[in-house]
Amino acid sequence: MPLSARPVVLLAAAAILGTGFALGGFAVGKGFSDSRLGDRYVTMKGLAERDVQADLALWPLRFTATGNELAEVQGKIEADVAAVIDFLTSAGLPAEAVQRQRLEVTDIQANPYRPEGVRDRFIIAQTLLVRTEDVDKVVDLSRRVGELVSRGVVLGEGVAPRYVFTRLNDVKPEMIAAATQNAREGATQFAADSGSSVGAIRKASQGVFQILPRDDGMPFDESATVEKKVRVVSTIEYYLAD
Repeated sequence: MPLSARPVVLLAAAAILGTGFALGGFAVGKGFSDSRLGDRYVTMKGLAERDVQADLALWPLRFTATGNELAEVQGKIEADVAAVIDFLTSAGLPAEAVQRQRLEVTDIQANPYRPEGVRDRFIIAQTLLVRTEDVDKVVDLSRRVGELVSRGVVLGEGVAPRYVFTRLNDVKPEMIAAATQNAREGATQFAADSGSSVGAIRKASQGVFQILPRDDGMPFDESATVEKKVRVVSTIEYYLAD
């Protein structure tokens, strides 16, 4: 899916001349000392953001069956597995995109601390994991899980799809360049206001790349949404010249 660059200009809230003035007289004195030695610099933060879309969907589908006869419970699980796979493949997902996970069997009577009044002895749980690059297909199917109820399958909690952006390394170089350019623009503006010009980079520190929900203020984890935003903030010191 196409990636749309969206450089965002962020001027640093404060530009630090020399080593800064926040430390009082000592820092101010050192700043003037550096100035006399010709080591004047400004520290800026450069921001780059880019909207991206998930290119991988992971969807665990978990369901259980209970009963007193192990063979009967296992038969119910196998019927549910067949129903879920048919639901997925009939919508266009290839069979190889559905991975069967470990079967979990619990014998309640084998638990010495079992609660009183439990009627069913066996609980069998099965998870099918959908792993596909067809993200749109998973989005559509996740909205139709109610159809499984009519087939006698009740999914457990926590079965929402996770949407992953795997191509972070593809966008890193361009975003680092954009963040650096953003920082230089801020430094250039600061230098112009102070009657100086921007020189070479003195020191640079690349921030951590973050993958966030595309829209700010969303209450859920970024993996719950297909639309995402990649952000990086770089801190760069530039020499200043008269």
